[in-house]
Amino acid sequence: MYRPKHFDLNDPARLAALMRRHSFATVITHDGVAPFATHMPVLFHAAAGSPGTLVTHMARANSQWRHFANGHEVLVIFHGPHAYISPRWYETQPAVPTWNYAVVHAYGVPRLVEDAESLRLMLRELVSAFESHRPQPYGDQLTDEYIDQLLPAIVGLEIPITRLEGKLKMSQNRATADRLGVIAALQQSSDQTEREVAEMMSLEKL
Repeated sequence: MYRPKHFDLNDPARLAALMRRHSFATVITHDGVAPFATHMPVLFHAAAGSPGTLVTHMARANSQWRHFANGHEVLVIFHGPHAYISPRWYETQPAVPTWNYAVVHAYGVPRLVEDAESLRLMLRELVSAFESHRPQPYGDQLTDEYIDQLLPAIVGLEIPITRLEGKLKMSQNRATADRLGVIAALQQSSDQTEREVAEMMSLEKL
């Protein structure tokens, strides 16, 4: 990924936070003929002394899982908030439009997980991750018997991360007045994602 110095994000804690907050990721492989992508929730597991591990699963009917057995590195992209930036919001003129965004690229060689106990734990963890904050979490209603009926239809994946690349393009290359103008404009937006960009920009040092 192209990462100019002022946009490079290499703080492990911030990379982890982005992967956890924006866990619906794009998993990209190559079968030797063409690239292939699947969009799915991916959980990040931190690990002392290493970049961590990604955990997910996919339908066995999805032929992409066969790419994971070849020992090749895969790319998982976590997409953070993004927004179009109008030059009208800058004090410095003339200027051109651009796009602000946050993204993490995680690379690793995946391992297939097909034993029933591990798959069952993966499914419960995934449900818990997205249900636990809800008033009435659904996970307790999923019995082992019901989950076991689903297991033959899925393949589990563990991806020990070999390298992480992060990019946080939040107008760091602009003058302070220009950045404040962008923040003010995005804060007034009716679009929640654009307001998230404004919040992220406000956390960067001016």
